Amino acid sequence: MSGSPSRVYVARLAGLPVYDPNGDQVGKVRDVVAMMRQGDQPPRVLGLVVEVFTRRRIFLPMTRVTSVEAGHVVTTGLVNMRRFEQRTTEVLVLGEMLDRTVTIADTGAAAVVYDMAMEQWRTRDWLLTKVAVREGSKRFRRRGQTHVLDWMDVTGFTQDEEGQGATHILAAFESMRPADLAGVLHDLSPKRRKEIAVALDDQRLADVLEELPEDIQVEILDGLDTERAADVLEEMSPDDAADLIAELPTETAERLLTLMEPQEAEDVRRLLTYEERTAGGMMTSEPVILPADATVADALAHVRNAELSPALAAMIYVCRPPLETPTGRFIGIGHIQRLLREPPSELVSAVLDTDLDGLRPDDSLQTVSKYLATYNLVAAPVLDDEGRLIGAVTVDDVLDHLLPSDWREHDHMDRVEQSELPEPQEVDHDAP
Repeated sequence: MSGSPSRVYVARLAGLPVYDPNGDQVGKVRDVVAMMRQGDQPPRVLGLVVEVFTRRRIFLPMTRVTSVEAGHVVTTGLVNMRRFEQRTTEVLVLGEMLDRTVTIADTGAAAVVYDMAMEQWRTRDWLLTKVAVREGSKRFRRRGQTHVLDWMDVTGFTQDEEGQGATHILAAFESMRPADLAGVLHDLSPKRRKEIAVALDDQRLADVLEELPEDIQVEILDGLDTERAADVLEEMSPDDAADLIAELPTETAERLLTLMEPQEAEDVRRLLTYEERTAGGMMTSEPVILPADATVADALAHVRNAELSPALAAMIYVCRPPLETPTGRFIGIGHIQRLLREPPSELVSAVLDTDLDGLRPDDSLQTVSKYLATYNLVAAPVLDDEGRLIGAVTVDDVLDHLLPSDWREHDHMDRVEQSELPEPQEVDHDAP
């Protein structure tokens, strides 16, 4: 292994676009797959985990990578679209090796891994040759001395570690959207998911939980202490929190509801009274609600809230006081595209759509779907028998219930016959 190999720091690969030879983007790098070897031999890098545009994670062998440059990765163009499944002999460098506590062989000092470097040798194999470590602390606020060491100069990667940190993996994935970070967590072990969940702040964790399958939501919530779990539920949208609490044992659910802020818990309790596949069971209790004397400028200011989903931000609901669900009498809805064409000083009551009757909380999933399709809506009001607004159903929540329960774990490529896919790239685990 001589010559001048190129060196690439793995943490810098996270999120880089992957292009084919024609310059078309294939996907984004989400992790690096390596295989541990005996003794002090550096691990062999097998390939990259790449997320393609269907949010499917595939395996891209390093033999199919033609260049790894600043800002992008280029592949040969032949990509196997089978979903990546980690083998027992493989390790995810970002997901499992960052934040590991290792021992520096020369000094015996403990250090935390914050990056690793891979290099390509004249054999064309890529190896993990360098380990970037920081002595002293896992936390950024207490920076210790840093070193970039050869692989053979550290020990501890093969040992199980309880309480592995997550500071550096979260730094690598900091710019990810919640749905993408949820995909990363989905592919990790329960132990690693718990460690990362503990390190996330409440709002970020709540956003990520909303994008995960229910079984993993429950698993992560079970791994938190009860007060923290209640805090995270408060940060979730009421409908998502209600769906998650409905999956918990009755005693656990009641304990968490008791610890939540009374107003937040009341919203969740109310949603739990409705059947799951009804308008009441799918609605959120926190749409954008305004009084009749609000102006167009007021409405536009409210829908600029970055925490609103696009479907919720597409419509405002005008009611008599009180303006929290259940409100006073419902008056009508304001479509944002209509409001954008009106003077900012115009009253929203002058441009309302008052012809829609709204849904009832016991309307079925089929009824709700037909309602949205008939009126070309992405959201719809839900009214009680007295004509008060009690929530709004959005198209994303309807799709959640129309799709199979495990839709987040599969995509349309799973329905492609295996014979239509290229043969998988074989990986020679015995290669030197």
